[in-house]
Amino acid sequence: MPFPPPSRTPSGPRRRTLLASAAGAALLVGCSSRGDSGEESSGGSPSVAEQARARAARDSAGLVERYDAVLTVHPALAARLTPLRAEVVRHVTAFGGAGSTASPTPSPSSSASSSSAPSSSASGSASASADPSAPPAAVPAGEKDALSSLAAAERALADRRVAALVNVPGELARLLASVAAAGAAHAYLLTEGAR
Repeated sequence: MPFPPPSRTPSGPRRRTLLASAAGAALLVGCSSRGDSGEESSGGSPSVAEQARARAARDSAGLVERYDAVLTVHPALAARLTPLRAEVVRHVTAFGGAGSTASPTPSPSSSASSSSAPSSSASGSASASADPSAPPAAVPAGEKDALSSLAAAERALADRRVAALVNVPGELARLLASVAAAGAAHAYLLTEGAR
């Protein structure tokens, strides 16, 4: 008994698969080329990417100032805060800002005058520190409250950076996402340290 001839099946991708792949590749190329051209400056005015990068550098620099203020008032927290501060300085540099690598050196007179300043309640200090680009508010007298205010500033900045992701091109979006994730991790570590 002879066997029937095998049915003819194509030995490769089908036409529909190839067309769908080509359409998908065109979409990906279109998205990535738009993102690359968005980083260029047009007509002498700063692009959206340049403005976002400058703001991110300013925000990180403001956060470094907050760390410096807390370290000046609470030098006992130096072991816990110095690595986080150094990371924020690297963020300033990554966004093109001029990062300050010098650690604050608390002087007895500045520490005494800063700690005698009136401090707000824990909830008030957390809301006052929500904008890291604002000048540092009075540092809370308690270490736990100071850590909470830093955590609130880190969290608020991370949230703002995540919201900005949709408005910036590819490479800057990846950098913002990475720094936002680091900020969220800092907020967690600061919150755990305050317990």
